Amino acid sequence: MTVSHIASGKVREMFALDDDKLVLVTTDRLSAYDVVLADPIPDRGRVLTQMTAFWLDRFDGIVAHHLLSVDDGDVKALPRDVLESLADADGDPEYLLGRTMICRRAEMLPIEAIVRGYLYGSAWREYRDTGQAVGLDLPAGMKLAEQLPRPAFTPSTKAEIGLHDENIDMARARELAGAAADEVAALSLDLYGRAAELAAERGIIIADTKFEFGTVDGRVALCDEVLTPDSSRFWYTREWTPGQDPPALDKQFVRTYLDGTDWPKTPPPPALPADVVAATRARYVEVYEALTASKFPY
Repeated sequence: MTVSHIASGKVREMFALDDDKLVLVTTDRLSAYDVVLADPIPDRGRVLTQMTAFWLDRFDGIVAHHLLSVDDGDVKALPRDVLESLADADGDPEYLLGRTMICRRAEMLPIEAIVRGYLYGSAWREYRDTGQAVGLDLPAGMKLAEQLPRPAFTPSTKAEIGLHDENIDMARARELAGAAADEVAALSLDLYGRAAELAAERGIIIADTKFEFGTVDGRVALCDEVLTPDSSRFWYTREWTPGQDPPALDKQFVRTYLDGTDWPKTPPPPALPADVVAATRARYVEVYEALTASKFPY
């Protein structure tokens, strides 16, 4: 068994395992406005990994995916030299537990698959300024955080690190991803609908989310993280009122803090106060437990 480091993302380390697998280690690094922040959020990587595993289990039989295992036993069973290669800077293999995904290799599609159910974020800002948003034909007079008439698929490009994604229409999505773009759109809306229904039963709104797809053995497959606090916006139903900014159970909490500083959103990032770090971790764990109806295991 051989392992080699092949990429460092903003928040993940990617390793090749033999010729046909990948190991994705989700760190506690947090990025905001395309900048990696100086302060990690403890257990963030574990929340994202465990939530992804939860949703992929729920979607089994609905969509193909790349995940083989997140089981700590499977991680511990890797050879010692492999574990040491994957571990953090201190070389501690325990760091890997809960945050490591063993996956099939996938050929990633060059689009972000975004589904919006509510008018928020960049879509709200565009609508507020122009009356339209991300190519959607929306009625006049909508409010911040209002539910859209129906969930909308609004793809974007995948920008290089340090650059911003660009919203695109389906014609451009087809140019980039070929015939798979239409399958990705249909799958994204279906998965969002299923997830939103489950979340609603548990008192949570999924305002929007971002999926990533690739191909595995010639089939379109769901990859990377799925419906996590980094890739989605989560609100409590009880705290949601159209026209008001709902309290965030996701990364938006940190963005909101940063918006209140004089940081110009370019490197270097400001330090996060200890109470912001602690509150961010608490929100990630809280939404994990609310959606999965289980205790966070780490």
